[in-house]
Amino acid sequence: QVNLVEYGGGSVQVGGSLRLFCSYSGVTYNKYCMGWFREAPGQEREGVAAILTDGSTTYADSVKGRFTVSRYSPQNKLTLQMEDLQPDDTAMYYCAVDRGDCSSGSTFIQLYGQPGFQDGAYWGRGTQVTVSS
Repeated sequence: QVNLVEYGGGSVQVGGSLRLFCSYSGVTYNKYCMGWFREAPGQEREGVAAILTDGSTTYADSVKGRFTVSRYSPQNKLTLQMEDLQPDDTAMYYCAVDRGDCSSGSTFIQLYGQPGFQDGAYWGRGTQVTVSS
């Protein structure tokens, strides 16, 4: 059984930093995509960062250069280091892993957050990030 739990969210001022954490378990397949998505009230869930089995990463344009996704395999932890946070970054952040053989980080973040495709991934319950000016 795949399980993911996010934590580390909070409230920060514009320009501040946060690091999100995701503890995962039960990911036994050899090829997968992991990453972070976010969802603001009334908006669709959007992918922000992905990391593949080989360690390669993909970022949404909106966060590129500010966010860094990392995976620490011995601890089964996924992190999202967020820098220079902006009000538009305010959202519930979810960590996720696909349900099988994902090999494209771009596809993962562009597609898997959409309502018709969310069942293709496992999801945590989310951690809230609020950025205020």
